[in-house]
Amino acid sequence: MISNEYTAQIISSIIALLFFAIVRYLATKIVKRFTLLSHTMERRSNLVIKYISILIGALSVLSLTVIWGVKADDILLVISSMFAVIGVAMFAQWSILSNVTAGIILFFSFPFKIGDIIKIHDKDFPIEAEIEDITTFHALLKTKDGERITYPNNLLLQKAISIITHQSEEKEFMD
Repeated sequence: MISNEYTAQIISSIIALLFFAIVRYLATKIVKRFTLLSHTMERRSNLVIKYISILIGALSVLSLTVIWGVKADDILLVISSMFAVIGVAMFAQWSILSNVTAGIILFFSFPFKIGDIIKIHDKDFPIEAEIEDITTFHALLKTKDGERITYPNNLLLQKAISIITHQSEEKEFMD
């Protein structure tokens, strides 16, 4: 039998978990509806749904620690330590953060999409290729000669790009 000492925490935990499950469900529906209304590829929304799920999961864990009485000072200490480690790691690997951010921007602005043939205007190494896939960190390109190129997302935003042809059929987006 459950003691009365923990009944309030158990009930609050169940309510919090149900709340976050409903929020995750609604957020997923909103992203999928946005995808359908903006005529983008449905599979491309999976990446955004994954990011939202991670955020909601983190908020769920934080809520449960508060419900179960973990001191605010201890929570802040853990969070600040995590941000310090992440900050140092990201400073050392700024290109990773830059590519992830560029991947998110490419998702929402979608200036070009999978299947488009593009020309990247780089004075040292110009590229004309078809976009085969856009992942979190890079785009996979295929030239007319069959050469496969992995191109960082942040460079896709920094370089001038001409869209030579738009591909009308949807191709799968994976990450």
